[in-house]
Amino acid sequence: MTHELRVPVLPESVAEATVLDWRVDIDQPLHRDDIIVELETDKVVLEVPAPADGKLVEIRCPTGTVVTSEEILGLFEAGQIATESPTPEPAAETTPLQTAPTPEPSKSLESPQPTAPTVPTAAPTAQATSTVSTQSLGERNIRRKPMSRLRQTIANRLLDAQHSAAILSTFNEVDLSEVMALRKRYSEAFEARYTVRLGYMSFFVRACVEALQAFPLVNAQIDGTDVLYQDHFDIGIAVSSPRGLVVPVLRNANAKRFSEIEQEIAEFGDKAKNGTLAIEELTGGTFTITNGGVFGSLLSTPILNPPQSGILGMHKIQQRPIAMDGEVVIRPMMYLALSYDHRLVDGRDAVGFLVSVKETLEDPARLLLNI
Repeated sequence: MTHELRVPVLPESVAEATVLDWRVDIDQPLHRDDIIVELETDKVVLEVPAPADGKLVEIRCPTGTVVTSEEILGLFEAGQIATESPTPEPAAETTPLQTAPTPEPSKSLESPQPTAPTVPTAAPTAQATSTVSTQSLGERNIRRKPMSRLRQTIANRLLDAQHSAAILSTFNEVDLSEVMALRKRYSEAFEARYTVRLGYMSFFVRACVEALQAFPLVNAQIDGTDVLYQDHFDIGIAVSSPRGLVVPVLRNANAKRFSEIEQEIAEFGDKAKNGTLAIEELTGGTFTITNGGVFGSLLSTPILNPPQSGILGMHKIQQRPIAMDGEVVIRPMMYLALSYDHRLVDGRDAVGFLVSVKETLEDPARLLLNI
């Protein structure tokens, strides 16, 4: 029986996909649910599995083809997979053979060669499967590779954000002594109970939710000439993946405990590395947090994630001297940056939001007392 392999039904926000990689060859025996082909959208990589035991008999859309929802990719023939009989080993020779001694490897082969660090990848990108052209300029070469669909989308969205919003940034700094003390005191018990590490991000998510409740315009969006006030708090967490930056969304963050926040963020990181984030996990969001500090950034101005009106930038924690009660003390300090859409959010709300985040993190007991 022949089956049509079709593009999965794409969400309304995804218009098309690109055939990224055919994982199998024509007439190759396959088991049910073996992955046959991968499709790249501007958000995630989709996998098309074998509908039954059988083999691929026709490819209609080769690698690099742009396809739409439910388009036919190829044909699959269902049937029983033939099992190969074991090949009998050849009889041993009765007459011993003279063999030349195996030459010892040269020292150049014995010496381990330095290699670049291995980066885990979830799925081959369009760059890896596309033809690379090389232009020679004397002793220098320029390699040309097509951008992946995800990278094109990131580029277009960032450029659109710069053109369509009045982006302004405000800065502050936060003393993380109390947060670090709490993590040191409870991290072992927390991890033993919830099987997840107590990180900084859960504190920042909860602090941002408190600030968004106090300054709702930062959680709002512009829709034409209207303002959409959103009473839910879906926080996007920017995550680096082998394919580029993705922003999975932590739904209803205001109703989640620290353990739930940390568990979901850990899952987001694993899925981003493996390329298994679902489109539903990447859509929506009312506010975004990005952490350039994990790469060593001391200060930056993050770009908005449209149509959101605010994004918080976290940075590197650095021991710095500060004045406290008339004395100079050393404290673990972090610069905070809030980029916001000045068409909707005025400086008063933006600065008030960031001060609220700072005050909550410097006195995290406020999260327990709701003050």
